[in-house]
Amino acid sequence: MTLIGRTRTRGVQTLSLDSPATRNALSAALVGELADALTDCAKDADVRAVVLTHTGNTFCAGADLRDPPDPDALVALLRQIVELGRPVVARVTGHVRAGGLGLLTACDIAAASREATFAFTEVRIGVAPAVISLPVLPRVDPRAVARYYLTGERLDAPEAARIGLLTAQGDDVDAVLEPVLDGLRRAAPQALAETKALLTAKVLETFDRDAAGLTALSARLFSSADAREGMTAFLERRDPQWVV
Repeated sequence: MTLIGRTRTRGVQTLSLDSPATRNALSAALVGELADALTDCAKDADVRAVVLTHTGNTFCAGADLRDPPDPDALVALLRQIVELGRPVVARVTGHVRAGGLGLLTACDIAAASREATFAFTEVRIGVAPAVISLPVLPRVDPRAVARYYLTGERLDAPEAARIGLLTAQGDDVDAVLEPVLDGLRRAAPQALAETKALLTAKVLETFDRDAAGLTALSARLFSSADAREGMTAFLERRDPQWVV
């Protein structure tokens, strides 16, 4: 079964997370297939930009708790988006949770419709937003990210745009993105690649400095007793034992 849909219009390659039954959770298979699709985009001179979107009502629910990806593979995928020599644009019309926010912030531009919602839910299942911090922390308002990391609260699209999770939001995400994609189509490919490299240099410094430590932290927390309780509670649709 194919987990990544592919379409192209006038030089813009659209990659769709296409596992609605799992709310497009980051399974090992989905991470691997998305990485392969991005590799193909990098090799194709006719691809001017990439749009990353989804089927169903959820952009990405975070890690697949039944088939989680290796933390190193997730780091590699996020870095691949940041390093890709084409702009990557996130198009969101649904919910984004936990690891899905890593995908969102790895993209160069992110737009959502007003029904989209966002939450860093890791603390509620006994782990921390470790690996996804690589693209999140350089791009999101520090005070806001402290609040939403620590509480796991849900935020709406206007708030997500205010704090830097999104570039733009509106009633119709395609209307929001129309001038963006038009601008990318009008830009010279080499100029786009070099300009993206300027914009992502600080993010890649974070990857170089922190990836190993955050990967180790993620692995340690996911094997903890709190994580086992949190994930079991989530799958059983109950509160974990620590809730007071």
